[in-house]
Amino acid sequence: MLKPVFSLALVPQNSKITALGRRTWNVLLHIAQNQGLEHETFRAALTDIVKGLDYNSGDMKIIKTHLRSMITTLVEWQSPTAGEWQTWDVCGMLSHARLTKERGQIWVEWSYAVNMRNELLDPEIFAKLSLEVISQLGSHPAVALYEICSRYLGVGQTARKPWTWWRPVLLGRPDDERLQRLEYRIFKRDTLKPALAEINAVADIEIEMLEFKAGRFVSDLQFTVRKKPQRVLSLQQRSATEPVDVALLAGAERLGIDAARIERLIDEFGEAAVATALEAVEKRAASAFPEPLRDPLRYLKSVLPGHLAAQEEALEKAAPVKEAEIAPIAPSDRLVQWEKKWLSARIEALVAEVAALPPDQQAELVLGLQEDLRLRKAHPAVIQRLAGKGWTHPMVRHEMVSYYAQGAYGPDWNKPTDKQLLEVAASPT
Repeated sequence: MLKPVFSLALVPQNSKITALGRRTWNVLLHIAQNQGLEHETFRAALTDIVKGLDYNSGDMKIIKTHLRSMITTLVEWQSPTAGEWQTWDVCGMLSHARLTKERGQIWVEWSYAVNMRNELLDPEIFAKLSLEVISQLGSHPAVALYEICSRYLGVGQTARKPWTWWRPVLLGRPDDERLQRLEYRIFKRDTLKPALAEINAVADIEIEMLEFKAGRFVSDLQFTVRKKPQRVLSLQQRSATEPVDVALLAGAERLGIDAARIERLIDEFGEAAVATALEAVEKRAASAFPEPLRDPLRYLKSVLPGHLAAQEEALEKAAPVKEAEIAPIAPSDRLVQWEKKWLSARIEALVAEVAALPPDQQAELVLGLQEDLRLRKAHPAVIQRLAGKGWTHPMVRHEMVSYYAQGAYGPDWNKPTDKQLLEVAASPT
């Protein structure tokens, strides 16, 4: 995909741009560029733009929300390099959008503002981007930083900018009074470091952040960029025209969780952590153990930190993998290592789930576990530790995890699927 340089560092003026919204806009632009400048408006089947929707249900409001947002979100278009874009422009990301149903298929029509149309569709200065990579980045900061850094791959480093310049660009939010109060250390911890880890784990480039100080405080940031010797193993090979997957939002809607809430959580925790945590919510809702799930959103928020910790551990350990190193059937010793690593992360996520339960539910689980241990004639010392020290005691912790997991997820809670093993294989130790 050829993306104009002025569309890399988008600064929204009145609302937030999400990772999913930005990826969808990239797909629309790619399709429009292929259809050509001779068209005033552009048209494609909705299935070519997004997937994961039930087109006969309320899921359609998800795509309507994103199209509406692209029209109403005012954006200042700017290049990350000073002097590279000589004019100042502000307009919506799209000029109009229309959904129609023809012979059972839904079609999308859209257009761009007249002041940006030519440069968007036939840019003179552009960055070459991989939509395959972008589709695997789960947060807006990672997508935005990847797009900007890809522009400087041949140069080796980005322009040096004040860290406050990077703030609204990476967060995809207006640089309002609230955002201006954000301290650099918080921005680095919550935005920069996760985005760097995500890009270096799954993208086709490696980046490193350089900090420049004015006195005791960081004033400017710059990023070095280089091509990876080998690509990271892709769990799902995607083509440049692969539609954006909105199944995560659709699944959340069916659980009664608003899609906008999910997108905010994705921006905070990343798509991978939200996806695994949402899967846990679905299973918890289906099991009604230890009692029916009353508030899926609250439960999701409570278990997300544990899933995020497991995801961050995987990203930190991720490294480029040579294709020859991964055989169609992995040797048994490698499979054992992958299973151990998956189970370790699974247990930590379950511990976080139990810890997030209200005290009265935890107390019910403790009573149930005490009875279970007695029936199984467990060692008296284990029962004593549970009664005296609680379920978090090292001697008891694994017993509680097993007891809770079997009730909530069934007897196969500790058996990874092939897809989960592949995810572990993509982030080897």
